Amino acid sequence: MSVIEKISLGLVLLFLLVAIWRLFKTPLKLVLRLVINTALGFGALWALDLTTAYTGLSLGLNLFNALVIAILGVPGFCLLLLIQWILGT
Repeated sequence: MSVIEKISLGLVLLFLLVAIWRLFKTPLKLVLRLVINTALGFGALWALDLTTAYTGLSLGLNLFNALVIAILGVPGFCLLLLIQWILGT
């Protein structure tokens, strides 16, 4: 393979990488944002679990609760507490 063929192949690969990046940039941002918010939701649930002895409030530390908090934020956290209070579990 000559130098010109290698350079051409490198430029084609670079073009393909840029095209793929531009195509998936927005969905990747949304997925990354959801993953970060889910991690923060787990952190909020963990912090609530640490204060259960003082507050009497507790929620399960699971993926569903973390996703609800990740998507809805503080209102989701309050919603989970309200659902637990109403159902009495």
